[in-house]
Amino acid sequence: MTTPHILVVCTANICRSPVAEVLLRNKLNATNPNGWIVSSAGTWAAKGNTAAQHSIALMTERQLDILHHRSQPVKERLMRQVDLVLCMETDHVRTLKRAYPGHADKIYTLRQMIMKRGSVKDPYGGSRKQYERMVAEVEELIEKGLPRIQALARENFLKRGKDG
Repeated sequence: MTTPHILVVCTANICRSPVAEVLLRNKLNATNPNGWIVSSAGTWAAKGNTAAQHSIALMTERQLDILHHRSQPVKERLMRQVDLVLCMETDHVRTLKRAYPGHADKIYTLRQMIMKRGSVKDPYGGSRKQYERMVAEVEELIEKGLPRIQALARENFLKRGKDG
């Protein structure tokens, strides 16, 4: 792997994490095209589901495409490939740290990137307004947390390169 890889995680990998994935990739590549890999997965994801319709619509309105997104579960192989894991909920962090203790040092909530506690609320099954609130929160967290996201991913990328 020649570039840092960031994984965004939610529950089913259909609402929050696909949105965060495309928003983060867009933000990172605006300053350094092809300098980052961003992907997403879910702690309880089934393989191959499309993103939620409200998530697709809200990203399309921003000229960002998640129409071809397909969900995937978090697996050991994926955890070995990534340099930073950004979770939507504190429960996701606990679940992943328990399941993958060797990767615990690279698992955070997205809110921790701006030194805040808590979770990004899951809009699954909710109204478009609930999805709009989720998107606005994720955008703000990425915007404000970008320097820390980049620093942690680069630091872990360099460490991973040395460790094999």
